[in-house]
Amino acid sequence: MLPNLITKTITLQDGREISIETGALAKQADGSVVVRMGKAMLLATVVAKKDALEGVDFLPLSVDYQEKFASSGKIPGGFLKREGKLSDYEVLISRIVDRAIRPIFPDDYHADTQVMITLMSHDEEVLPDALAGLAASAALSVSDIPFNGPISEVRVAKIDGTYVINPKPADLAKATLEFIVAGSLDFILMVEGEASEIQEDEMVEAIQFAHEEIKRHCQAQVELTKLVGKELKRAYSHEKSDAALYDHMRSATYDKLFSAVNRQIANKSERSALVKEIKEEYVASLGEDHGFETSLIGHYFHKIHKEAARNLTLETKKRLDGRNLNEIRPIWSVVDYLPSAHGSAVFTRGETQSVTTCTLGTKMDEQMIDGAVISGYNKFYLHYNFPGFSTGEVKPNRGVGRREVGHGNLAMRALKKVLPPDTENPYTIRIVSDILESNGSSSMATVCAGSLALMDAGVQIKAPVTGIAMGMISDAKTGKYAILSDILGDEDHLGDMDFKVTGTEKGITACQMDLKVEGLDYSVLKEALYQAKDGRLHILKEISKTLAASKTDLKPHTPRSFMMWIPKELIGAVIGPGGKVIQEIQKDTSTTVVIEEIDNQGKINIYSANQDNMEAAIRRVKAIVAQPEIGEVYTGKVKNIQAFGAFVEFMPGKDGLLHISEIKWDRLETMDGVLEPGEEITVKLIDVDKKTGKFKLSRKALLPRPEKPATNA
Repeated sequence: MLPNLITKTITLQDGREISIETGALAKQADGSVVVRMGKAMLLATVVAKKDALEGVDFLPLSVDYQEKFASSGKIPGGFLKREGKLSDYEVLISRIVDRAIRPIFPDDYHADTQVMITLMSHDEEVLPDALAGLAASAALSVSDIPFNGPISEVRVAKIDGTYVINPKPADLAKATLEFIVAGSLDFILMVEGEASEIQEDEMVEAIQFAHEEIKRHCQAQVELTKLVGKELKRAYSHEKSDAALYDHMRSATYDKLFSAVNRQIANKSERSALVKEIKEEYVASLGEDHGFETSLIGHYFHKIHKEAARNLTLETKKRLDGRNLNEIRPIWSVVDYLPSAHGSAVFTRGETQSVTTCTLGTKMDEQMIDGAVISGYNKFYLHYNFPGFSTGEVKPNRGVGRREVGHGNLAMRALKKVLPPDTENPYTIRIVSDILESNGSSSMATVCAGSLALMDAGVQIKAPVTGIAMGMISDAKTGKYAILSDILGDEDHLGDMDFKVTGTEKGITACQMDLKVEGLDYSVLKEALYQAKDGRLHILKEISKTLAASKTDLKPHTPRSFMMWIPKELIGAVIGPGGKVIQEIQKDTSTTVVIEEIDNQGKINIYSANQDNMEAAIRRVKAIVAQPEIGEVYTGKVKNIQAFGAFVEFMPGKDGLLHISEIKWDRLETMDGVLEPGEEITVKLIDVDKKTGKFKLSRKALLPRPEKPATNA
């Protein structure tokens, strides 16, 4: 029994239990908990500095989720044999937790804060990512760190027509929708997931179902906070203030800023330059010895600019670039832009542009996943790149960041729902989106460009997918709000919501929603979803002008694929000793041959961009796996000669005995001088020994039978 243990238990609707424990482990952290479900155990710790660093006017929050290999009885691969940098899967979970808890911290709290969540023990029937948000919030709740929680996260799935909370991994294969939903006692904060072309009302229904469970998790944390006596949080003062400066600045700049944003300039650089000019003009008016805190000037100016931009939309129903609330920026697209790629597309919407490629590879190009919980191979993966020049910035290339991993994952989930099933698709598919310009919604540009690139490559997708990013500006005091379609980068930064929705003409395939304010009424959520649907269908109409459906054939330089099934016992014959046979086939025919065992059968895929090479490889394989038939005639090669006859290889890897009596109609006394090793001869298979399986061949059966000599009467 652990000492000083304080526990709260949550019972799910199906009777499974989640427990939150604190007081025994990691007690030098500001807050720590162990969350259990079945045999799964997550340790969450949180530590925060007492004071903010000088000049910091934001929350320096870091969230790291990591799975220990020992949690599932594994040893890490690689040379070092230890846990390394976070995998993409761990980064995605870290992002989900970060996006849920970040808006809940007080706006004026700026101390360095670190949340670490570690999977200590794994349960094959429990997906730990659905518990990570609960663990992080519980650790904050039992600390004295200022936090306006609690919150929790759950996975909601619809399986066999029924909504299920935190389903078992094996059941997810049957799910028609799967979302991770985060929320507080009162509000939804974050949604991310995928679906099989569902309708908008069904998505709202699933979120509401998840929220009811979240409320129970939050109530348990409230009670846990009381048990540990952490209702009172630490005092802090992280923001300097100067009311006189703010009043003076607002009086001097608000009207100018409102006038500037009301000019509704479409070009991002021109808008920024105009705002910068107003700021520089104000600073110059103060003189060199103004005595004000420089950081406060910047902070207050941003605050006033944000107020002016938001009021423009709320008061005039117009936007920074002059569009109506539901208006989509101009779109143009092309396919087959890169002549050597298997599939390519350029998609441009306003000042956001993606050049995307689709590459078709073999099974050997599959992405290997080696994690503590998830291991296996991916046949479809998508990479998203966001270089600095896309926003006119100088940014060193230091590898893929968390944002790029997250945006790529969202686009991947959106597109994978329309891919042909594995039984119809022999290829490994890699999509790469390079963002060349960015002014909002680059992940949704990736979805549109990715859909076009797949169709250009000849991948027979069910239907094209498009995506749109929705925003919202609201005023809690007046109750006014405005929902914005296809948001700009500035509208994302200045607004209260970033809601990305992807789908086909039939329905939603993926979504990602982040709220920056507390509270989103379900009626407003529905309104946003239906406005998003109108936007998606408009974008679909635009890209259909470029390409409406998958091309019927692959590009000439794309590897063709031929698939065949063989009996399991013949797999070894195709591979050969040490892979000798299959390697020779690939070398001689310049093809790629992949063989694997599936459902007690051998599956062979042959890939080549050259049809003659493909057919040559097919003939070689078919010759190896062909089954000898009694009565068939074969051209064989004499392997060796014995006194009683010759052994002839009449099919690849198959030898038969040509007995001395079956060589010719004339009686032979000896084999001397009759046949030579290596000589090609035509033979007929006349029998197969039922006991030994040995083949019996005849040459004389193919020769005319001599007439019997006439006899004298």
